[in-house]
Amino acid sequence: MTRPLSELRTCIDAVDQQLLALLNQRAALANEVGELKRAEGSPVFRPEREAQVINALQAVNPGPLKGANVATIWREIMSTCRALEAPQRVAYLGPAGTFSEQAAVQFFGSSIEHVPCVSIDEVFHATTAGTAQFGVVPVENNTEGVVTRSLDLFLNSPLHVIGETSLLVRHNLLRLGDSPDGIEVVIAHPQALAQCQGWLNVHLPKAERRAAASNAEGARQAAGNAAWAAIASERAASEFGLHVVQHAIQDDAFNRTRFAVVCLPQTLAAPEASGRDCVSLIVSVPNKPGAVHDLLVPLKQHGVSMTRFESRPARSGQWEYFFYIDIQGHPSQPNVAAALQDLRGLCAFYKVLGTYPIGE
Repeated sequence: MTRPLSELRTCIDAVDQQLLALLNQRAALANEVGELKRAEGSPVFRPEREAQVINALQAVNPGPLKGANVATIWREIMSTCRALEAPQRVAYLGPAGTFSEQAAVQFFGSSIEHVPCVSIDEVFHATTAGTAQFGVVPVENNTEGVVTRSLDLFLNSPLHVIGETSLLVRHNLLRLGDSPDGIEVVIAHPQALAQCQGWLNVHLPKAERRAAASNAEGARQAAGNAAWAAIASERAASEFGLHVVQHAIQDDAFNRTRFAVVCLPQTLAAPEASGRDCVSLIVSVPNKPGAVHDLLVPLKQHGVSMTRFESRPARSGQWEYFFYIDIQGHPSQPNVAAALQDLRGLCAFYKVLGTYPIGE
């Protein structure tokens, strides 16, 4: 028999008080850890440790909470505890309301110092210059492919990748009015325009499509003209006082964007093995027959799985290319270390972009 609502509420209140006491107990322990880290000069943020904590809790979770719920809750708990030691300054493509900001909060939790930037280039610059400790940049979309500007900037940047996160992207049509009638211009980041082109072709075929530095910047511009609309998040709608005229207009219902989390090596060294890791590389090979095929041989010989292989022009004028490769595993594993050593011997150019826990 179901208990009365008043009794259930009393039980919930009691559990909430227990949770609050336990959370404060955890925060006190985190403060002690922070004191030890300061004495040792150790970094506050350890992505592999946080990944291990979440994975372990998900493995023993009895329900009814889902694994994703556990990850969200504990990421916020750890973010809050980290902020007691020192909040992380995180740069991302701004202004407020972008999916990049959402990805930053998803990875670090909400207890961060926000550093919004006007472009992906500026995210790299702010993180390199120390304005931010960490940067979050989009690298790949499951429908439109790689974000070429991010890949090109990695080539000469001193930053390395220490984490990743994948965001389910819901694009919405926003404007000052609550009707799609009379829209003359649709403004968004080029990736968002491409991800929504099918819907736009059917519903707004005559509207001009105008590129912006970010979706949130497009929303900011649309807030100044009643005949303009933007493609952006619901958060951007709230931020700039716009109506959501149409929800989820992306062509792929499961549209996801992958983001890389970057920093200087002196800010945080490559994370230790978490049990579910990835190594990202940029390589080039001599221009001779079979050279690209030879890149794959060490991976096969040592039983290492490749999860991504992308090419970008080297801009040398000689039809040469850089290859961006992701492999599963961690260099502390003997087979991965052996594969990387053999691979390096085949390359004219070889750069490890980062070693990091695989994102959700």
